[in-house]
Amino acid sequence: MAQAIRFLLDEDMNPEVAVIGRGLGLDVVSVHEIDRRGFADEAQLRFAVGEGRIVVTRNRDDFIRLTLSLYEAGEVHHGVLIVPHSLPNNRPEHLAHALVRWSGDRPGDPSPNPNFIDFLKA
Repeated sequence: MAQAIRFLLDEDMNPEVAVIGRGLGLDVVSVHEIDRRGFADEAQLRFAVGEGRIVVTRNRDDFIRLTLSLYEAGEVHHGVLIVPHSLPNNRPEHLAHALVRWSGDRPGDPSPNPNFIDFLKA
């Protein structure tokens, strides 16, 4: 049985994406909803590891650096999905539907490779 894809929206993501995404059948939570605002990027990534979640963020540079650092240390995470500026944060319904499309292209485990980085498309 395939494992459901789980998402954690970073602080820079509109928390409404999580609400709309759940309505569309996604397993998605926002750090805003679970009182994790203000935590360092590494702490958010490690929290996502413990929860089996993919981090969804606009913070491309920092999460690429973190992924490389963890890889070099032999540590793994469940993935980072980077949201480009072509998907505006003030249109949460578009972001939620983009997550649905991304998930639909990857039933079950989104990648056999730990520490993957991918980019969400409009």
